[in-house]
Amino acid sequence: MFKKIVLFLTLVLFMAGCNSSQVDQNKEFDSNYAHVVYFWLKNPDSQQDRTAFETSLRKFLDNSQFAKTNFIGTPPKATRDVVDDSFTYNLIVSFESAEDQEGYQKEEAHLQFIEESKHLWTKVVVYDASTIE
Repeated sequence: MFKKIVLFLTLVLFMAGCNSSQVDQNKEFDSNYAHVVYFWLKNPDSQQDRTAFETSLRKFLDNSQFAKTNFIGTPPKATRDVVDDSFTYNLIVSFESAEDQEGYQKEEAHLQFIEESKHLWTKVVVYDASTIE
């Protein structure tokens, strides 16, 4: 009986961890248009810089009129040669259309994020993709 309780509690904790992930759980990923961004911070070991970046990024995403879903991540330690783990943060945003992604680029929340955070990074790489039919 004790093993079943431990197993049940482990499962509950696992599910709670999944629900608290950084993917927007209230919206479904829109596969029409994906915007994938990689950031390399100037001082990736600075907790102060990381906190400032994350705070600004979350504020931006919370106020975006166009971003349908989002995911913020950090690289796990690479275990294969083909995996690039040199970046500090990864952002994946989905949009209903290329037009929405264009609106996102020009919206005040996005421009404010860039202004607040650009001093924190040395490099940004963006990959945009639309769905294949």
